[in-house]
Amino acid sequence: MPLRILVVDDEETVREELIDALTDDGYEATGAADGQYAAEAALEQSFDVCITDINMPRMNGLDLLRRLGESSPETMTIIVTAQGDMRSAIEALRSGAADYVLKPLLFEDILAKVARLSEQRRLVVENRNLRQAVQDRRRHPSRMIGESSSMDALHELIGKVAPTRSNVLILGESGTGKELIARAIHEASGRSGSPLVPINCAAIPETLLESELFGHVKGAFTGADANKEGLLKTAGDGTIFLDELGDMPLPVQAKLLRAIENKEIQPVGSVRRIPIHARIVAATNMSLPEKIAEGKFREDLYYRMAVVEIKVPALRDRREDIPALVNHFVEKYRVEIGRPCAGVSSDALRLLMGYEWRGNIRELENTIERAMILFEGSMIETSDLPEVVQGTRPAEACDSLELSHAVHRFEAQHIDRVLTACNGDKREAARVLGISLSSLYRKIDSSAGAAKG
Repeated sequence: MPLRILVVDDEETVREELIDALTDDGYEATGAADGQYAAEAALEQSFDVCITDINMPRMNGLDLLRRLGESSPETMTIIVTAQGDMRSAIEALRSGAADYVLKPLLFEDILAKVARLSEQRRLVVENRNLRQAVQDRRRHPSRMIGESSSMDALHELIGKVAPTRSNVLILGESGTGKELIARAIHEASGRSGSPLVPINCAAIPETLLESELFGHVKGAFTGADANKEGLLKTAGDGTIFLDELGDMPLPVQAKLLRAIENKEIQPVGSVRRIPIHARIVAATNMSLPEKIAEGKFREDLYYRMAVVEIKVPALRDRREDIPALVNHFVEKYRVEIGRPCAGVSSDALRLLMGYEWRGNIRELENTIERAMILFEGSMIETSDLPEVVQGTRPAEACDSLELSHAVHRFEAQHIDRVLTACNGDKREAARVLGISLSSLYRKIDSSAGAAKG
């Protein structure tokens, strides 16, 4: 995305020639006739760089530099000063200017300085995005766990959708991992070097949601004491994830529709329009056609967003993935809580696989976290699970060959992990597993026979 540059000079010829030179070099440049006009322009639109003369009517360059430091601290300023006025240049640098140039202007010199600032800005943004990505991955690991046929189909669809520019609508019950799907789409796309910016449309009041998405200018409403860049702009060439889209108020829906159609946004309180480049991925646990019928969701926005629909299956519809998810959460909380745990017993797993999981993966994770805190033996047993799970029908009672295979596969993997932890000592492994040595041998033989079959 090209740097946005504001050129400030009361000499129209100099101003226009510099704008032309910057534009020819690939930058997005605009002008202002003096410091006052420039300060007003910066309240309505964010600029990456400001190139300003010092001696101008109404507001000089040094005052403009200080004003930008208050209202637009991320704007880097280059001061233009006369050969014999180095004192002003030094004062400008002390006040936060990024650089200075001397008159008479040499456009090659200015373009070289702007290129240096552009690279500096790129590195700052890249480092910020990398730090954010590391934090996001710690909070939300992007690996989608599961080997069921429904998960295979989901992976295949993500692989097809990710490289495109199309908007995506992710549908699924609460707790199914819709943000994880959005993150997987982003990371598999060409936008992965730019940020993924999530926002929960249900968690923010209407007036603040509009400001968060589209930004606002200073004085737009009570409490708007500085310019704010909207998340649709902040996302740059990345992805913005609109969670709980069905809860978005109708007025904000209308403004979002215009942003999608025109590829530009209008900050609250501003008359200027700002181009945007981010891809939009949204998610909802609601039936948007039903909300359309109720007059609570715009049909035109629905069709704009649902270019590709991805339906995330509920956990009860892919029970064969539960053992892998259980292992993942045990490992996660073994590290976070700092408690050694040999895993989950086979009986406990059968209960976990038989439970309905109305809260989906989120409920399963909470259940494992609770069990990791409360268990007292070497592993999680049925007694460590919530009563509502203990009262369910074990998976063995379910007439499903896939579930049976999943249980036996988990049991074999679990025994192998315990044996490894016990350095191959079968007697110690049987003690940790809470079974007799003869039972352990039978299970090992059974697993070996299944593997050969």
